[in-house]
Amino acid sequence: MTKTALITGASRGLGAALAEALCASHHIIAVARTTGALEELDDRIQARGGSATLAPMDVTTADAMAVLCRGIHDRWGSLDLWCHTAVHAAPLAPADHVDPKDMAKSVSCNVTATATLIAYVSPLLGPSGQAVFFDDPRAGAKFFGAYGATKAAQIAMARSWAAETAKIGPKVHVLTPEPMPTATRARFFPGEDRTVLADPHAQAAAVIAQL
Repeated sequence: MTKTALITGASRGLGAALAEALCASHHIIAVARTTGALEELDDRIQARGGSATLAPMDVTTADAMAVLCRGIHDRWGSLDLWCHTAVHAAPLAPADHVDPKDMAKSVSCNVTATATLIAYVSPLLGPSGQAVFFDDPRAGAKFFGAYGATKAAQIAMARSWAAETAKIGPKVHVLTPEPMPTATRARFFPGEDRTVLADPHAQAAAVIAQL
């Protein structure tokens, strides 16, 4: 029976690299807001001999995530792996100048959506599945108020889930990839020499090696 891997935030960066790396052994369920980028990912997966189901959805829409997870249950019965790379990167700003809309988007995507997805995905993973979250420790760094706080909250939630399921499953991983030349990082560090950053495909391979 074909294994299944859900990738939330699959359209680019580490999420896309993970989808490509896993497609040799898993059917990929790729979730992202950008339909065109998902279609390009599907082309690359097919070129590798893999298969994917594209889900152009916003992880912050709880009803859509419920439909997605019910569809996974009805079609495959379970999930073997969930990699959560979706994140909202609010613009850098002093703490006293964080835009309320940016803060709300950060909470919605990085915290609330993560909590919702854990609740929906956990039954699909069961005791033998695995979930992977990716830390980016910016909490407390100047100008990273919105992103740093909400990303830290996301990882705190993941670590709690990992502690709660350590003996009963699913196995929950919190990993910290090396800095990569992603669109998110480009927003934070414009003009940075991207040639010295880690290749997302190499980081994806390193992640899979730890599972």
